[in-house]
Amino acid sequence: MMLTQSEIKTYLHRLGVSDIESPTKDYLFALHQAHVDRISWQTLDIYAGKPVSIDTQEAIQLMLGGRSGYCFHLNGAFSTLLQSLGYKISMHRAGVQPLGQEPRINSFHLGLTVDLATDPQEEDRWIIDVGLGDMPYEPIPWLYGRYDQAPFTYTVMESGVVPHGWRLEHDKLGPYVGVDYAPEVVSTIDVFKPQHAHYSLSPDSPWMNIFLLRQRHATGGNELRGCVWHQRELDQIRKTELTTQSQWLEVLGDVFGEHLVAYSSHERDALWQRIHAEHEVWKRQREERV
Repeated sequence: MMLTQSEIKTYLHRLGVSDIESPTKDYLFALHQAHVDRISWQTLDIYAGKPVSIDTQEAIQLMLGGRSGYCFHLNGAFSTLLQSLGYKISMHRAGVQPLGQEPRINSFHLGLTVDLATDPQEEDRWIIDVGLGDMPYEPIPWLYGRYDQAPFTYTVMESGVVPHGWRLEHDKLGPYVGVDYAPEVVSTIDVFKPQHAHYSLSPDSPWMNIFLLRQRHATGGNELRGCVWHQRELDQIRKTELTTQSQWLEVLGDVFGEHLVAYSSHERDALWQRIHAEHEVWKRQREERV
């Protein structure tokens, strides 16, 4: 699928990018930085019981309509934008390794690479990912090594899961260990639909009962987990408990760019009431443990 000129301009406007440019490295970096800064990774629709298909057209409409999603939506839409701008994009099956668990490639994450080489005989590949919430801020070379992107250091290495695969290891400060990628190129988003169905509908999904948004910027990032807002600035983390619905809505809109445009006033009220009630239960349980 290729976007129309009108769709490209609308998408770029969402990113705060004014002009369509040639597919250069500098333009790629600007697009990637703007995407993770302005469009948050989130579990909102799954948590609210309104999951959105990961079909490319629907993912694009999320971005054009001031909405968002999680890895399949974000990386799916971004790869389509980049292809429409003339970049050579490849999709890969990938898997995120949670803390305390083993590495895996289970297709629960959509990985992307871009080849910037202009000579067919050469290769200049980069890892891009706007669908991981807090990593990375800008493209990372597809070369083994350590890469600093404040406040984190990422490491690209050989994957131990599959031959010829690669691994992007997160900083020890990150909420997960890393991501492993399969080398084979995937031709369609349909490969990931069973995993999306699990995340969206299964009672075993990690996202069914967690209201979570993440956003990345040049020196840190933000996370909203229920009623608790975490602000990371370099090596400092500030936690703020949001105690009112108006305060919560303000942070959602101003920090995460989420204005709940797909939710009625009644649905917004119900969301806040559920989140606040779960937060109060969590606080009581924490106090009892102490």
